Amino acid sequence: MREAIVYKKFLKDLWAVFSILYIIGLVFVAVFAYQIAPDSTSNANQMHLSIHSKPPGFKVEMLMLQAENISSSSKSFLSGEVNGNTEIPIQDYRLQPDGVEIQPYGSPSNYYEFIDASKLQSPLSDSTFKKQYLEEKKFLLGTDKYGRDLLSRLIVGSRISLSIGFVAVFISLLIGVVLGALGGFFGGYLDKGIVWLINVFWSIPTLLMVIAITLALGRGFWQVFVAVGLTMWVEVARVVRGQVLTLKEKTFIKAAQTLGDGKARIVWHHILPLLIPPLIVISAANFASAILIESGLSFLGIGAQPPVPSWGGMVKDHFRYLLLGKPYLTLLPGLAIMSLVLAFMTLGNSLRDILDVKH
Repeated sequence: MREAIVYKKFLKDLWAVFSILYIIGLVFVAVFAYQIAPDSTSNANQMHLSIHSKPPGFKVEMLMLQAENISSSSKSFLSGEVNGNTEIPIQDYRLQPDGVEIQPYGSPSNYYEFIDASKLQSPLSDSTFKKQYLEEKKFLLGTDKYGRDLLSRLIVGSRISLSIGFVAVFISLLIGVVLGALGGFFGGYLDKGIVWLINVFWSIPTLLMVIAITLALGRGFWQVFVAVGLTMWVEVARVVRGQVLTLKEKTFIKAAQTLGDGKARIVWHHILPLLIPPLIVISAANFASAILIESGLSFLGIGAQPPVPSWGGMVKDHFRYLLLGKPYLTLLPGLAIMSLVLAFMTLGNSLRDILDVKH
């Protein structure tokens, strides 16, 4: 009955519905990133320096040459594909009896490079050459300063932000719930020790602690996930401890103790289920905080390391373009961070009101 009431309240909150749909949609995009992204190479890292910083909608002819000893079909659902082609942006070409002359994009009008016919796998006729070796590529959001497809980098980069949120929230719940429940239920010196530990972590600025842990563990993908998770358990432990202190004095807990239920059973079956609503609200807020912290670390250069795409790293790479007439290179990843954080914060605030959580 309570679940039906909560469900109806949730459906009436348009902002909560919109937020959850946006988050679900972004999770779908992150999971199928390499199937959706125009550039499905690993980390969407196909560089074309001659077409760097091009505006949205930019089109160019690409000459596609098969690389030696690499299969173009070598593709992974999680890590993308190993590109089996050498891609060369061109402005013009001229077929010759023994090969083809190409004019690379951005080169002078009288400059041509020769490619021997031995590197081509079919007879050199104009129609065959166009069909097998030329491909028009369109960059919907333009290219970054290395000539990579910006849309693909944004899509693949969503994996970092969502992954850091899930891992950090999981670690914070695992540590925070255990310590908070132990301190609140058993009390005594154990509770005093846990409260002291909470106060110590609480007194250290979060970003400084994350930086210290990251430097201790080393810069990298998983190190950042662990570092952020290890700094976010304090709020969870504080709330869980306070709730357990209140709940263990309730009549139904006293009745369970009288009936002979063990302490572990009381905590697991009678107390923890009642903590789910506040934990859901805290998790939504922590998810947003983890995304912001990871973006800040990537901006500082100690988050996800290149060529792994990160929204914070993309802002770092292009923030100077705000003054160079191409602000979209910075604003697009910035808007992606803002929209995802806003969705989780809006969802958390709505769930707090719907679930009537007070903490």
